[in-house]
Amino acid sequence: MVKLILYMHPASAPSRAVIFVAKYIGVGLEYKIVDFLKRDTLKPDFLKMNPLHTLPTLIDGSAVIYDSHAICSYLVEKYAPNDDKLYPKDLIKRAFVDAILHFDSCDLFSPMRSMYAPIFYHGFHELRKETIAAIQHTWLTMERLLENHHFLCGDDMTIADICCIATTTAVLAFAPIDEKACPKLLAWVKRMRAMPFYSEDGAEGVKKIVLEKIMENCKA
Repeated sequence: MVKLILYMHPASAPSRAVIFVAKYIGVGLEYKIVDFLKRDTLKPDFLKMNPLHTLPTLIDGSAVIYDSHAICSYLVEKYAPNDDKLYPKDLIKRAFVDAILHFDSCDLFSPMRSMYAPIFYHGFHELRKETIAAIQHTWLTMERLLENHHFLCGDDMTIADICCIATTTAVLAFAPIDEKACPKLLAWVKRMRAMPFYSEDGAEGVKKIVLEKIMENCKA
């Protein structure tokens, strides 16, 4: 069997999503860490492999696949073809999963990046309140999605849940969930954290990086 290689960083939420999916379906990955803080994704060799310069990037034989959502769906389709829950074959159910994956990109990851990038790359020494507010507004949307179900797309966990929990836990330290406003969301977070594939290491890692960069920027 061809060895799958994942270019990733442990504190990258999209990298964690792919790692979680791979663990859940029993696919082994060889990890190659790429330091996004040092802008290593902009190096010529990486750009040649992935013009979008994003993490994670998967190598499966001669195939190069980027974007965490594309990688997750690819892994399920190729290596867990009999699983009809993670990424449903039914087109209507799949469309809903795809919608929540886009939600993860636009409503979770995008404001997270806007919150962290000024700290990582531009010398800011505090998180932007407006981006924190945008993320916390997203918690209300997720609460509505969970109103009648245990998972974001219904009664079964999908790759949308796995991708969203990776992003959600990467920002919780700085954009906490209001217990009174979003009890179902908190229950979902607890449910997902209890999954055997889940690890908190990456979420703790990004928190540590943010706090260290804030201290570093304050001294500059």
